[in-house]
Amino acid sequence: MNGVVCSLLILVISGLLALCVHRFNKLSNFIGAVGTISACVVGLMSLFIVYHIPVPAVARVPWTIPYGSFAIGVDSLAAVFLFPIFVLSGLAALYGTEYLAHYYGKKNIGSAWFFFNLLIASMVLVVIARNGILFLSAWEMMSVSSFFLVLFEGEKKEAAAAGLIYLIATHIGTLFLLVMFVLLGQSSGSFDFAEWGITASGCMPSVIFLCALIGFGTKAGFMPMHIWLPEAHPAAPSHVSAVMSGVMIKTGIYGLIRMVTFLGVPRAWWGYVLIGIGIISGVLGVLFALAQHDVKKLLAYSSIENIGIIAMGLGLGVLGMNAHNPVLIVVGFAGGLLHVVNHAFFKGLLFFGAGAVYTKTGTREIDALGGLLKKMPITAVCFFIGAAAICGLPPLNGFMSEFLIYFASFKSIFGSSLTVFSSLGIIASLALMGGLALACFTKVFGIIFLGEPRSVHCQEAREPGMRMKIPMIILASACVFIGLGSPFVLGLFGRVIVDITGSPLSMFEPTLVEGAGLLFNIVIAVLFFYLAIVLITVLRQALLKGRSKERVLTWDCGYAKPDPRMQYTGSSYAQPIVDFFKGILRTKKQGTMIAAYFPDGVSFKTETADFFSEKVFHPMSRLIHRLAKKLTWVQHGQLQFYILYILFTLIALFIWKL
Repeated sequence: MNGVVCSLLILVISGLLALCVHRFNKLSNFIGAVGTISACVVGLMSLFIVYHIPVPAVARVPWTIPYGSFAIGVDSLAAVFLFPIFVLSGLAALYGTEYLAHYYGKKNIGSAWFFFNLLIASMVLVVIARNGILFLSAWEMMSVSSFFLVLFEGEKKEAAAAGLIYLIATHIGTLFLLVMFVLLGQSSGSFDFAEWGITASGCMPSVIFLCALIGFGTKAGFMPMHIWLPEAHPAAPSHVSAVMSGVMIKTGIYGLIRMVTFLGVPRAWWGYVLIGIGIISGVLGVLFALAQHDVKKLLAYSSIENIGIIAMGLGLGVLGMNAHNPVLIVVGFAGGLLHVVNHAFFKGLLFFGAGAVYTKTGTREIDALGGLLKKMPITAVCFFIGAAAICGLPPLNGFMSEFLIYFASFKSIFGSSLTVFSSLGIIASLALMGGLALACFTKVFGIIFLGEPRSVHCQEAREPGMRMKIPMIILASACVFIGLGSPFVLGLFGRVIVDITGSPLSMFEPTLVEGAGLLFNIVIAVLFFYLAIVLITVLRQALLKGRSKERVLTWDCGYAKPDPRMQYTGSSYAQPIVDFFKGILRTKKQGTMIAAYFPDGVSFKTETADFFSEKVFHPMSRLIHRLAKKLTWVQHGQLQFYILYILFTLIALFIWKL
């Protein structure tokens, strides 16, 4: 616990120091990064100590804020979320030192580090807060600091618009959280988490759950509350995008799980709602990702897909709690929580790779790239590992967590009729999402790194420096090692599930052992498969040794000298799938008609707008704007009337209180 508090202090102090010396770019860059990395190392060391303590570490400091207390604590559930926060944030800080060097003399590097450190500190405080007022304060600090990071390039129109959308969306979510905390505080008479616990059979637990679902779901990126995410993540610097997508949105998942622990035995329909949201977010997220042309926007939509996978696992765990089914509880929650960690690593890796490509080519447009495997081989290999992991290919970490959710779904098929349908829905949607993700990331990797350069952007591309490569190599290695070590990792979630459910560990041990055995068999089978491939390759080389070998071109359709323009583009590669789902995606196409055999020039462009943004939120915002204009008569500029408004409000509140 002391280590976590110490890491908070280091983050705040180093951020302030970086801000104070903002005129010296290199110095502020150094101070901000060293402070972040040091804080993350101290925090990680304390987590290993806390995890081996049987009783959660709790501390309380007197606070003068009404109804508030500076109560903090670290249990196993908090540790699961703190671990990826510290790991990814530390690596992002190292990556950011080289990334931000491109902005020397153009941007205030000190303020960027101040808000970055404040973002990490606020995320840590959200996870360890044990009082509602403290939680909301940290939540608001997290939202504001990330807002300023999204506006890092606020002179760009799209960045300014993204920041505004994010600020509005996050405060709509905070409004629901405020209502939720008020209801919990009223029911228990305190805002301390230790006093919360609702066992009533009325509708109050369900109302609180719905408020938590909307409030935390907005931050997590559940559809249709996701509209800020595809706009904010591309606008922020790449190391910030990695942190926001990899760990910040997971604070929404953490808050939702933490609130469920206060509401007694969950209702069955809570689980079905989570599963339904997970299926919608997962399928639509990967579909919209497939249709994108901006690599960072594609990765942002992919985060919505993976949040959907996590929601499915949590939904199965909630159903298990309602039915007192230890298998569903263990495999559902373990699969969802393991995917929280896994997604942080492979999505952080992919954003780092996208940032490396952007800094060396100057573009995020997928169709303007190509052939970067020869010029950026280390970045390409790391990006490939991240892409394979996010597609759920064995033996990488993404496969292991998705397999657990598959396993939980198969185990729940023999339950009630509703459980059967929900389980079949999860199995079918995970299969569909896996295929679509594979198409999506073969498109991204193939178009960016394979083939020939498609534009001048790729001519001067080269590998980034070691400060950007080391974080990518570490995360790529983590994707491999977590996947191979998943049979042993699963056992670490036993205490977490005990904290969530309040049931004894002995109830879950048989399922943990069974799940670990299945994962171990999968790892062994996959290793034998890859070993066979290696042996076949070696054998082939041995048989061909001493024989004459020559390379020839494959059939080239009559083109003796293929031109880079003859290659597939990302749009053409994805077109069959996009057209198949045109009723959902509603892709707009613009182009010129080809009227001659040898036209001088043609153009073709596709754009896939977000359905929820175009058809729901934009009309709603226009309606609110029109209604607000009708109230402008209240703002007449006369101070005495404004004072009168305040007086009437105070009188009304006084009467209501009486």
